[in-house]
Amino acid sequence: MISAASGMKARMESLDMLANNIANTGTAGFKADREFYSLYEQQLPVIENRWTDFSQGSLVPSGNPLDVALSGRGFFALNGPNGTVYSRNGSFRVSKANQLVSSEGYPLRNALPGPDQGKPITVDPLQPVTIDKSGTVSQGGPPIGRIEIDQIPTAVATSAKLGNSYFSLNTATAATPVADTDVIQGSLEQSNVPISDSTIRLLSVMRQFDMLQRALNVGSQMNKEAISEVARVS
Repeated sequence: MISAASGMKARMESLDMLANNIANTGTAGFKADREFYSLYEQQLPVIENRWTDFSQGSLVPSGNPLDVALSGRGFFALNGPNGTVYSRNGSFRVSKANQLVSSEGYPLRNALPGPDQGKPITVDPLQPVTIDKSGTVSQGGPPIGRIEIDQIPTAVATSAKLGNSYFSLNTATAATPVADTDVIQGSLEQSNVPISDSTIRLLSVMRQFDMLQRALNVGSQMNKEAISEVARVS
């Protein structure tokens, strides 16, 4: 009964994770979460930890010049409320302060060397924005900034997911510039959740949960009958 109850707990965690993956199939740049099982921990099956699948999703043209996709291992670097955060979601906009920001309002970091390095990229909202494959931003003249694109360690111990689109690094970890990533203006990276496989996995876990629940009920009924039998014999 204890093993069945532990198995049900693990399946509930899997259901929550799978449901979140499926709910974010339409979130640009979303990276699927997956579970890693420790077969037995104190003789009980549990999910030891979760890990994130960082494989690239498909790149789809959007026609919006402020949509930007990355082809390669890099991440957009943005100034979050508590420090630098990283994302593959390239759905950007121009803020009221005329800065290139994410949907949540986090400014993209400027990678051009100089006094503005690491600061937001400011644009003229009345002029078209051009972004080349290196991430250099211009508006019909000299570059006004370059989007900072970094490579981050993807191990569970060094990075953490923030919400559905962002990642942060622990204080002992540093991101590094990446050279093998191309910036594609007018496109978005889609979620890397395999919807058909995730749906099949969800149904399988639900069936496993149901079987474990039945096993738990059978065990409980057997205990009740054993107690009744002992009382009758006595």
